Amino acid sequence: MSPFDVIKTVRLTEKVMAVQEYNDAAAERLSRETRQQVHLVTDTRADKNDIRRAVEILFKVKVDRVNTMNVSGRLRRKRTRHEGRTPRWKKAIVTLKAGDQITLT
Repeated sequence: MSPFDVIKTVRLTEKVMAVQEYNDAAAERLSRETRQQVHLVTDTRADKNDIRRAVEILFKVKVDRVNTMNVSGRLRRKRTRHEGRTPRWKKAIVTLKAGDQITLT
């Protein structure tokens, strides 16, 4: 699998940004270096090693830890009585080594 097939997109939500701000404040309070975490939407077939390799190749940073979770699709209704389902997807939380950083513009 190529790195472009493994990583689909980066998740930037309010919750992700709040967690990052909390981690920065805690690291400052304890006088430690901050470790940036990046939340990614990945291919459901990719494992932790594939995700680690893809992030290191695409963003040219060193990865400290990769945590993954499979998110199931939710039931949805769109203007009818019939239910549908949103697609399932895989979420990866990648923790970078101290000093490495990814800037998303």
